[in-house]
Amino acid sequence: MHTEQLRDFCMLKKGVTEHFPFDAVTLVFKVMGKVFVLTSLDKWEQGEQQINLKCNPEKAVELRGEFEGVNPGWHSNKKHWNTVTINASDVSDDLVKELINHSYDMVVKGLAKKAQAILKDL
Repeated sequence: MHTEQLRDFCMLKKGVTEHFPFDAVTLVFKVMGKVFVLTSLDKWEQGEQQINLKCNPEKAVELRGEFEGVNPGWHSNKKHWNTVTINASDVSDDLVKELINHSYDMVVKGLAKKAQAILKDL
């Protein structure tokens, strides 16, 4: 998966926007203003293709045990976030997409009811 493929996949989701809130190289995708994907473009270009994704705490532990490319979230709440290494790990592109979908769904589920209703009507 390349950065453009990541971007295209994320941007197809309802209510998603992209930002650089921390610096000029940390790309963040948000749904209704809440983060569901982060990646460092600098590291990506250096061959360290990793993304941070929100995850159900129990599933996060299972994934970390099953895949070498899934680790506790770097610079994130390690209970709720995973850092997923892609392209150079045992994590397939299909699994990456599944985990992005899971992250998006987790964030949407945590939105206020009003925001969920607005998202539904987009």
